[in-house]
Amino acid sequence: MNLISVENITKSYGDKILIQDISFGINKDQKIAFVAKNGAGKTTLLNIIAGVDVPDSGQIVIRKGLKIAYLSQKDDLDESLTIEQTIFNSDNETLKVIEQYENALKNPEDADAYQKAFDLMEQNHAWDFETQYKQILFKLKLSDLNLKVSLLSGGQKKRLSLALILIHKPDLFILDEPTNHLDLEMIEWLEKYLIKEKVTLFMVTHDRYFLERVCNDIIELDQGKLYRYKGNYSYFLQKKEERIALEQVTIGKAKNLFKKELDWMRRQPKARTTKSKSRIDDFYAIKEKAHQRRLDHKVQLEINMERLGTKILELHYISKSFDDKNLFQDFDYVFKRAERIGIIGKNGTGKSTFLNIITGSLSVDSGRVVIGETVKFGYYTQSGIHIKKGQKVIEVIKEFGEYIPLTKGRKISAGQLLEKFLFDNKKQYDFVEKLSGGELKRLFLCTVLIQNPNFLILDEPTNDLDIVTLQVLEDFLLDFPGNLLVVSHDRYFMDKIVDHLFVFEGEGKITGFPGNYSDYRVYEDSKPTSNKELVKKEDTRKSIPTIGSFSAQEKREFGKLEKDIANLEKKKEAIENQFNKDEIEADKINETSIKLQQITTDLELKEERWLELSVKME
Repeated sequence: MNLISVENITKSYGDKILIQDISFGINKDQKIAFVAKNGAGKTTLLNIIAGVDVPDSGQIVIRKGLKIAYLSQKDDLDESLTIEQTIFNSDNETLKVIEQYENALKNPEDADAYQKAFDLMEQNHAWDFETQYKQILFKLKLSDLNLKVSLLSGGQKKRLSLALILIHKPDLFILDEPTNHLDLEMIEWLEKYLIKEKVTLFMVTHDRYFLERVCNDIIELDQGKLYRYKGNYSYFLQKKEERIALEQVTIGKAKNLFKKELDWMRRQPKARTTKSKSRIDDFYAIKEKAHQRRLDHKVQLEINMERLGTKILELHYISKSFDDKNLFQDFDYVFKRAERIGIIGKNGTGKSTFLNIITGSLSVDSGRVVIGETVKFGYYTQSGIHIKKGQKVIEVIKEFGEYIPLTKGRKISAGQLLEKFLFDNKKQYDFVEKLSGGELKRLFLCTVLIQNPNFLILDEPTNDLDIVTLQVLEDFLLDFPGNLLVVSHDRYFMDKIVDHLFVFEGEGKITGFPGNYSDYRVYEDSKPTSNKELVKKEDTRKSIPTIGSFSAQEKREFGKLEKDIANLEKKKEAIENQFNKDEIEADKINETSIKLQQITTDLELKEERWLELSVKME
């Protein structure tokens, strides 16, 4: 059953055409993700479908009587109401019955009012509804119903807006980045809720695991054209790669590295995802496809950062509380060179506070923070960057640095770094006030990276970034040779970037875990219930045993092998092409043949080692 038809929609702002002549339909029970780069008009399209904005031309045809609920980036809440009043401030008849019953409970002396309210609950079968909406509020950490909206944080308001939509159960959910401001526990709950419930959904999200597991249909807007994929994110990656291979189009620098990401997803062990296939069975098929991939830009920077000494960062039994809330107690850790640590935990457990203590903007209540003399922090915060009025993009980044030094005397200039992060030459000379929220985040990232730190600290770097930018950032961080400490709710991002976790469990507890996020979930899910409480009582400084026999060092070797194999394949292909086209001078043929043989031998050895490690990961 068709619920909405989008017919030949066009929308411009000034001389910039965001959406041009696009058409598609939304049918009942479809769960659709809309995928496009930042600035391509995702939110604009959602606004038009939800009736918040109007197109320049074309029309939205909506089925008569259709109930639509829209979670936008901007909250539309009455600040004077409490959470409870906000929930009941609707035309939902069942909610009105529940409100009457809740009011009757507050006045136990009025037996008649209570009996009347009780009877109405029975007649309208409202008991289950009441249980469901209270569970939603509980899961989204909105249990204090008397709290006024005006006193809520930005994240709490976002969660209240989401709760309203889930409680009201419209015919069509339109969600713009629903996982923003949710902690990992909330994201996983919402994920399961939307999978289980029979809902119709049209959504924009940068959370690739969420997209993979919830959506069964993907609409992509790429270079002004609309493409539709009947499947989840893995299917989308595969089919998009095939489409691009057929079109033989080079999209340019910093575009999605689809083949690399698809291969990465396929290489996940069975314990991590049921979507993956056997590595060994797929190995030769993947290798064969690798020769056919399009020439996408791959960030392979050999950054010549300032050398890290033997002493990097030492946390000696640090503690921090605010009022009566204990964030962490006697946490002790000595960072080693090139560690890549992710921080996870519920909102309010002290993750950002922890980063601010490390970087010196907050002090500890007790304990010591010792920073090595050679450490140069690069700190990406959630607060963003202060921009002077009238500045151009290139001027902002040059205030922080002119270039990043690379090995062998090479360097990457400020302009080249901006280009890698999708600011083309024209965009670099735009005024900063014209940038979108996602573009401002990208610029802030560039200002941190251009300073050439040797210890990167990133607090929620993935918020408001599109999937294309996320892949560029991931590749940059995979090449980064220094220490990395990152807070993120993006599980996919964390799985690719980190190999060790600090788990903020609340009540002063931080637990170390030697693996990425998916490893941690597998480990937690495999523990008996009785063990979970036992582990929580262990000392935070005791290591949890590594899952299987795949060490962090081997993980790093595995990732490097993937990169080395890709480089060798590229070199091998280039030389073979020279032979095929008779481009090699006669006196160089023997020398080039020897070089080709050496590359082939090296490639085979690395492939054998890759296969050996991949089997070990099973």
